[in-house]
Amino acid sequence: MAFLLQILVSGILVGSIYGIAALGFTIVFNATRVINFANGEFLMVGGLATAMLAISGVGWMPTVVAVGAAIVATSLLGAAMQVLALNYSRSRDLHMLVMLTIGITLMLRGLASLVFGRDVLFVSDFGLFPSLVVGQVFIPAQGVWIVVALVLVSLGLWALFKHTMVGKAMQAASLEPRAASLCGIEPRRMALLSFVIAGAIGGLAGALMAPIAPPFYENGVMLGLKGFAAAIAGGLGNPMGAVIGGLLIGLIESASAGYGASGFKDAISFLLLVAILIVRPAGLIGKLEVKRV
Repeated sequence: MAFLLQILVSGILVGSIYGIAALGFTIVFNATRVINFANGEFLMVGGLATAMLAISGVGWMPTVVAVGAAIVATSLLGAAMQVLALNYSRSRDLHMLVMLTIGITLMLRGLASLVFGRDVLFVSDFGLFPSLVVGQVFIPAQGVWIVVALVLVSLGLWALFKHTMVGKAMQAASLEPRAASLCGIEPRRMALLSFVIAGAIGGLAGALMAPIAPPFYENGVMLGLKGFAAAIAGGLGNPMGAVIGGLLIGLIESASAGYGASGFKDAISFLLLVAILIVRPAGLIGKLEVKRV
């Protein structure tokens, strides 16, 4: 029983990271209808920047300041991606823009190896919350930070899209850009805002996972794929669906590693995604869109 509970705890912690990563996909998709495959690189850069500031030549920097600086850096990275690349793309075709984000992913991966180096970096826990041992189940202190962050970010995005004019403007700009422009909504400004927020969320997620999964310049690709899988599984564009999808994939991975072979956990999680898409193409709590042609 204790082993099962430990697997559940581990799955929730891993799934929370996937859920936060999926939220980055969600906000960009809701504002632009573009799937940003560079989202995983935001997590990678956030983790590396936090580690570099916390343990390198500026190791005197408090962790909270290092995390804040990492979030600012990834927010600026998201803004630069939108302003310098996507805005100036001659093609407005969504498939071409998605391919552009894949190219940016590879570029950021190479730049990270040059800027941060190819060493695996280690960061201490953030503190404040104690590690807990309930019976024979271990709950790491950093895991509490991750779960709290997931709850706050997901509720914030849900409130943004459901109860604010800015969130509704972002959705309107993605669905009908020309009509939104006639109503005084600037689609490019909404797209820029979405990439800034996605960058900030990615930077926060990367910083939070740094103490339990040492950041490395190659981590971004797999994190991006798992976040995308979580977003699709829950229903692309739905913040709550992204959280549910992330937790589900995390639990499946943890169970497959605990009761099977850890080498198959990635394959099992993606097989789960395929099964969900076959049964429910719109995701677990997503809705199919009917368009008149």
